[in-house]
Amino acid sequence: MPHRSRHKKGRSSSTRPPHPTAPMWIQYTPEEVEQLVVELARRGFTPSQIGIILRDQYGIPLVKAVTGKSITQILDERGIKYEVPEDLLYLIKRALRIRKHLEEHPKDAASRRGLQLVESKIHRLVKYYKRAGRLPGDFVYNPEALSHLAG
Repeated sequence: MPHRSRHKKGRSSSTRPPHPTAPMWIQYTPEEVEQLVVELARRGFTPSQIGIILRDQYGIPLVKAVTGKSITQILDERGIKYEVPEDLLYLIKRALRIRKHLEEHPKDAASRRGLQLVESKIHRLVKYYKRAGRLPGDFVYNPEALSHLAG
């Protein structure tokens, strides 16, 4: 059976800490970390951006190791919800960019194939998030209706 997707691109990133325990040199309590997460979310940052800011500016390598909860769990507890989960949002934005490209270059077969692959990932994720309860049951991926997300 062929691979669904290969992760060839975008490999350069920081590696996660090897041990899921909080390092002894962290000066923040779990409550302070949760406050930082909530404040950054209120400023408009996404969960992945919050994790990067906490890592780079506050020296917190992994929120879950310190608090025992992920960033999205902390935000859910505090009532901060996102309309669409972040990974799905970025896949939708990518599909909209490819569609825009195909309007200008209709014979670009490689991009058309890329759009098929991205949209199949979107459909799989939508199905998963509906099952998990993170998307409403009536959510439908419709590129025309979601074009406001491309911003």
